Amino acid sequence: MTATADAARPADVASPGEAARRRNVLAAVGVGAFMSALDTSIVNTILPVVSGAFEVDVAAVEWVITVYLLVQSGLLLSFGRLGDMRGHKSVYLSGYALFVGASALCGFAPSTAFLVASRAVQAIGASMLIANSPAILTHVFPASQRGRALGLQSTMVYLGLACGPPLGGLLTSLLSWRAVFYINVPVGLAAFLLSLRFIPRDEPGERERFDVAGAATYVLGLVALLLALNQGHAWGWTSAAVLAAFAVGVVMLAAFAAIELRAHAPMLDLTLFRRRAFTAPVLSAVMNYMGTSSTFFMVPFYLIQGRGLSPGQAGLLMTAQPIVMATTASFSGALSDRIGSRVPATAGMTVLAGGLFLLSRLGGSTPIVGVAAVLAVVGLGVGLFTSPNNSAVMGAVPAARRGVASGVLATARTLGNVLGVGISGAIYATALANAGAQAPPAVVAAVGWAILFAAGVAVLGALASATRDA
Repeated sequence: MTATADAARPADVASPGEAARRRNVLAAVGVGAFMSALDTSIVNTILPVVSGAFEVDVAAVEWVITVYLLVQSGLLLSFGRLGDMRGHKSVYLSGYALFVGASALCGFAPSTAFLVASRAVQAIGASMLIANSPAILTHVFPASQRGRALGLQSTMVYLGLACGPPLGGLLTSLLSWRAVFYINVPVGLAAFLLSLRFIPRDEPGERERFDVAGAATYVLGLVALLLALNQGHAWGWTSAAVLAAFAVGVVMLAAFAAIELRAHAPMLDLTLFRRRAFTAPVLSAVMNYMGTSSTFFMVPFYLIQGRGLSPGQAGLLMTAQPIVMATTASFSGALSDRIGSRVPATAGMTVLAGGLFLLSRLGGSTPIVGVAAVLAVVGLGVGLFTSPNNSAVMGAVPAARRGVASGVLATARTLGNVLGVGISGAIYATALANAGAQAPPAVVAAVGWAILFAAGVAVLGALASATRDA
């Protein structure tokens, strides 16, 4: 093509070679998103098998999941900031290397303690991937295609979440629970090579000193808070351990805020939250994930204990939600490129609120087809919301803060998930205790109260979403 033709092409219309490069970048990032999401959901299915293999109780082996959640959540913001300072590609590739190596160690694990430690290392790698992938896509794709690219990434996340349970069961049945981790090695190596070849090396930001004090207080505070929320149900909400964790979390996060306000080069620029275009989608994201996690957590109780379905039947039925989420995400992202994020994101939160309300009204004799239809409505709401909302957050910050914005988005997801599970679980347990029975009708009613709370949160999320700029 001639130089004149190149100059005449609009900035957001890529040459065939550039378009191919963007597709390859999207494929590399998509595989990482799929693998991270898959590893989150697939491990849940093998915990009973791991417990039997190492001859430990389920409470001990649950730390395989808990440590992954805590480590990943605590480091998201730090690695997002590091990507802004040192280049997103280098941090992203390092994340792949850690994740693949730790996956091999998980598969080799000779004991529960070794497996938990390897999962912690795996979580470090996952946090490097998750915190930098939206920033990479935002750098590679122009603003007019950002929503679609982030939507396709969300589709890969939802596919990973949907494929995890059945794939985990299949690999464990045919091979071993260790295959669940070993499968990450060839897939991760292929994605690493794809990323190395096609992701452009972005220029590091200004030479600033990493905010060690801010990072340390943030990690300690968030991990303590998440630990209290995650274990409160098991340890008791008024137990000394939970109250101490809450206190440490509040004190450390307050210290973090004080440090950031005075720091010359803060890890998290708190002035970003003065922008409604940034704050409104972040708040609505927390509320969206609270509603979504409440569904994933409570619906199995309704289906298995309230309706008498087998775990396999319940799992199959619940795939209606992530399948609709996956098929809707790219469409809503492309739509937001054309009309902005406020309409599709707010519509998504509104649909989610309606779906959760319908879900809370399900009874003990509701036809299974009706249950699947309601779950599909919930999935439609989430799918409509997520991609436009992510695009809005990434578009509301300067290029030098894209990694931090990615970390904030990922932290909003984790915080929303933990809050949703913790609060809905507490409502469910309280309702069952007040009923004084564990019979199916009492279970159905208790789940209904928990999901109804989630519907109320989704309404607040829709209101928060509506206040954003177009």
